[in-house]
Amino acid sequence: MPTPAPGSGPGYFLRGLSYLPDPAIRWFVLIPLTVNILVFGFLIYFGLQQMNGLMEQLVSWLPSWLSFLEFLIWPLLFMAMLGVVFFTFTIVGNLIAAPFNGLLAEKIQNLHGATGLPEYELKDWLTLLPRTIGREVRKLTYYLPKAVLLLILSFVPVVNLITPVLWFLFNSWMMSIQYCDYAADNRGVSFNDMLDRLKQDRNYVWGFGATVTLVMLIPLINLLIMPAAVIGSTLLWEDRIES
Repeated sequence: MPTPAPGSGPGYFLRGLSYLPDPAIRWFVLIPLTVNILVFGFLIYFGLQQMNGLMEQLVSWLPSWLSFLEFLIWPLLFMAMLGVVFFTFTIVGNLIAAPFNGLLAEKIQNLHGATGLPEYELKDWLTLLPRTIGREVRKLTYYLPKAVLLLILSFVPVVNLITPVLWFLFNSWMMSIQYCDYAADNRGVSFNDMLDRLKQDRNYVWGFGATVTLVMLIPLINLLIMPAAVIGSTLLWEDRIES
């Protein structure tokens, strides 16, 4: 398989991964990474507990002659629970880690030669909390109406045949918005202006988001997504959007 070009969307994510061992950003990486692991681990544990209980309840409702349906319910229930876990993980994990992700993005921007940024340190995360939480809520207000529309389309005959593709494209776009926003916010760029600027470079932006979306499906490696995506998206923003 060919290696993604360093300046491509997937290439920026790989660059983000390559930065993770850098001692200059160790603590800026470890804190969101720890948050990532704790939140993801708890949600997986909680999800499995709920799924077992729900499965037992569903099976108890089935008449004995329909017991064979248990083999069909398991994979459907598992996929539904997985979707809920990933959705909740993305929201909760990013809400908790938002101030640290902003600090990590700023550190990468400074290493990249950016000037005029506020000089925040790790100890200043509490100062950033109101601003970063507000920005996360703004992303949710952008995401939820479109997600609800796609959910409704998923139940429309014929149209639902293409909704998996639409979900993938939309989630890829959202992953880029989610992570590019930290660098944009550090630059004082409003959310709406950031959207306009990302749309001008859709191929790179979507390529990056699609890579993040696909890597989320890989066990263990997906635990590294948050810091790697913050770094990769910051490099993407500085190289292609801000320059």
